[in-house]
Amino acid sequence: MAEIQRDWRQFALLLIDMQRDFWPEKLAQTFPAFPSHIAQLLELCRREGIEVVHLRAVFQSDKSDWMARYKLRGYIPCVQGTPGMETLPFGLEAPGEVVIVKHSFDGFHNPQLLDYLKIKGKRFVLAAGLVTSTCVLFTAVSAAQNGFLAAVVEDCCADEPTLHQQTLDRYQFIFGRTTVERILDCYPEWQAAMQELDELDKGV
Repeated sequence: MAEIQRDWRQFALLLIDMQRDFWPEKLAQTFPAFPSHIAQLLELCRREGIEVVHLRAVFQSDKSDWMARYKLRGYIPCVQGTPGMETLPFGLEAPGEVVIVKHSFDGFHNPQLLDYLKIKGKRFVLAAGLVTSTCVLFTAVSAAQNGFLAAVVEDCCADEPTLHQQTLDRYQFIFGRTTVERILDCYPEWQAAMQELDELDKGV
């Protein structure tokens, strides 16, 4: 049987908030395989040619770019210059990979992300990172609302376990689900979906 030729040029991985403030010890104990899954995901994407875009939260200590509710609380994660904003060692960017800073749950609130994905001709977004029920969810939903097909790499996300599972189960009408082991197997289905969209658009 001939090997499938995979063309990933229209795909991108959004790796979200791989930072110390979002990876407390309790979460690390609950998801012990998460670091190795992320490493596996990055290796696969770099080998296959799936572009990796890193999204990271960074906030100024003077609160000038904090969301309103956090200003009232007086605390926000990932403040510039604190240890909590540092990138986790297993989620570091490789030379040439784009890093986009965000000041909200949704990476698309920074228009740089949408502009970049459009310029690069991306149509399908994989979402992974921290945490499932917040920044991964908001960014994946926003990707779908901005016209992308989207899938969450569920074993490359982490959260309080109930919230993690509820998020994955509840929003399947918005995004697909995969695992790092299944990404290559999902390629024909994802490619067929983009081709079907092309045919539908031609018929409009």
